[in-house]
Amino acid sequence: MGDSPHYDVIIIGTGAGGGTLAHRLAPSGKRVLLLERGGYLPRERDNWDSTAVFVKGKYRAPEFWFDKHGEAFPPEVNYYVGGNTKFYGAALFRLRPEDFGELRHHGGISPAWPLRYEDLEPYYTQAEHLYLVHGRHGEDPGEGPVSVQYAYPPVEHEPRIQQLSDDLERKGLHPFHLPIGVDLVQDADGRAVPSSVCIRCNRVDGFPCLVRGKSDAQVICVEPALEHPNVELLTQAHVVRLETDATGRSVTAVVVRGADGAETRFSADIVVVSCGAVNSAALLLASANDHHPRGLANSSDVVGRHYMRHNNLALMAVSKEPNDTQFQKTLALHDWYLGADDWGHPLGGIQMLGKSDAEQIHGEAPRWAGAVTPDMPFEVLAHHAVDFWLCGEDLPMPDNRVTLDGDGAIHLALDEKNNTEGLERLRHKLQGMLGHLGMHEHHLLPHSIYLHKGMPIGATAHQAGTVRFGTDPAASALDIHCRAHDLDNLYVVDTSFFPSIGAVNPSLTAIANALRVGDHLLARLG
Repeated sequence: MGDSPHYDVIIIGTGAGGGTLAHRLAPSGKRVLLLERGGYLPRERDNWDSTAVFVKGKYRAPEFWFDKHGEAFPPEVNYYVGGNTKFYGAALFRLRPEDFGELRHHGGISPAWPLRYEDLEPYYTQAEHLYLVHGRHGEDPGEGPVSVQYAYPPVEHEPRIQQLSDDLERKGLHPFHLPIGVDLVQDADGRAVPSSVCIRCNRVDGFPCLVRGKSDAQVICVEPALEHPNVELLTQAHVVRLETDATGRSVTAVVVRGADGAETRFSADIVVVSCGAVNSAALLLASANDHHPRGLANSSDVVGRHYMRHNNLALMAVSKEPNDTQFQKTLALHDWYLGADDWGHPLGGIQMLGKSDAEQIHGEAPRWAGAVTPDMPFEVLAHHAVDFWLCGEDLPMPDNRVTLDGDGAIHLALDEKNNTEGLERLRHKLQGMLGHLGMHEHHLLPHSIYLHKGMPIGATAHQAGTVRFGTDPAASALDIHCRAHDLDNLYVVDTSFFPSIGAVNPSLTAIANALRVGDHLLARLG
């Protein structure tokens, strides 16, 4: 192991899973090493520039993966301290209690989890408080029971979104304030007070936050953890494989390739992989050895399989009245989450996106040729845009999987038509309401620039499921504590562990689970 010191815990990755886990372990005094593949995201004006972020993909990882046909595509991943939370929209929903049980969808079965909603509920509350989630429990009639109200009040709707909420209520629906993680203090009119870190701008969704007002893992967890002398962070540290002892039951070395190409080995009593569902699976597969010929933690042959990423649509409606909203991401609607009067299967949820601007509209212009009226220039269209995100459940299919080729490149096989009927019906529900919501009835435009030029397989922001947990070692890679069945000291703490993904953003569940596993590790470490 050379001169590298031995640690109590090594955490690979600093996002919602790894960063939160480090925060949980930091006060214990245990020696913790965080390994981050990238560096700190540069703070610069381009952080808030639509062309730089969305059109040019300036901060996206400069790499390509391959689909099942061998075609290269750029994935929606970012390698920075804080992981993909640097760019997430900070929509922090709980899964519903029904999501933890078996659910029958039009396209198949969403499997049950080995724990219940009630097991995770206390950690959901802790996660909401830690990540400064603003919301109001009780507004969504379908949400699960809660032990404690949000610590912060909901972000108030601006006038056009309040009108939308009122119109939805008049239709007998139940819109609610979207739970969002921001460091915001509002006055009586909902405006940011002078001392508020968040300024209620229109850059909350998909952009890194220049003023540190968004609750990302770097700001909320990693930096506070590093205030403890027992926690260290090594950046530009790409972990290329894990090595085991002669019995194959324990990870003895974490092999890191630095920016100069040189390799260094680190050791710890416990090794935690938290690289994101695709890269965590890829690391385990790349670590195959004589004891683990199919990859670490993979005697069940599930590592890399059951990849999920949600069935999503980003759509733009055109308001008859101007939409002057800046902070648009304040409303959600889950009335059809589990089904509808005219359909017995789950449809999913609707929520607001961040407000689109003229640069994004211009980026979409070639795709929308003929779709909008000639008397509506794109600048006017941007001023009238109201942006929606539709989210349906993607089912865990064994052939939707991550594999590596002989050169170590990532291949991602994906059936993009998996369980999409519910999402299409959700779209028709929204389309059918436009006239009642003050929108032009025939203008519901695909907002593909949000997904980096409309490559569905490249939209990996909600990736999950590739190292699933369960009670049966023949059908899962991890036990209920997210420890590998096959190794005593290897854990996976990101969205890889999901056996199903529900129809809400997965970040809060990843955060809550990291806190839960953190408590288990603290007990194990004594």
